[in-house]
Amino acid sequence: MSVPVRMADEAPFQFLHNEVIHYIYKSAENGETENGKNITKLENMGFRVGQGLIERLTKDTARFKDELDIMKFICKDFWTCVFKKQIDNLRTNHQGIYVLQDNKFRLLSQLSAGKQYLEHAPKYLAFTCGLVRGALSNLGVKSIVTAEVSVMPACKTHITCPSSDQRHSHKD
Repeated sequence: MSVPVRMADEAPFQFLHNEVIHYIYKSAENGETENGKNITKLENMGFRVGQGLIERLTKDTARFKDELDIMKFICKDFWTCVFKKQIDNLRTNHQGIYVLQDNKFRLLSQLSAGKQYLEHAPKYLAFTCGLVRGALSNLGVKSIVTAEVSVMPACKTHITCPSSDQRHSHKD
């Protein structure tokens, strides 16, 4: 029986996440980096963490049967490990596009719900997009991961898998 992998407690993780964002954006203000590269830096950090985390999580897991099976694992086990809850809703068109809905996204819940704070949402989502993309990459799924927020703190994560050898057109 394997011992479940636990992510750091929620408060320290959120604090660390906020400090990383603050550090990267503060460096940009000091001219150490171009402002446009900040989101990319956060996403790349998340990518590397996602790669390592998924290795630990799937160490004793049976092989996934298909892409949808992998996405279900991301929504349940992976999301629970990182954010202490499952994704609220997973939708797919069965052609390589998945939408993960989190109605109370932990990394946005500390921000005020006002419309004026929506402009700050992308920097709080970049790490997570990288986290998911890194995890999928280590599972052999090439993907493009983006996130959007229309009402705080709900978040929709869009995963597009442009080329999948596992995908076939099903006409039943």
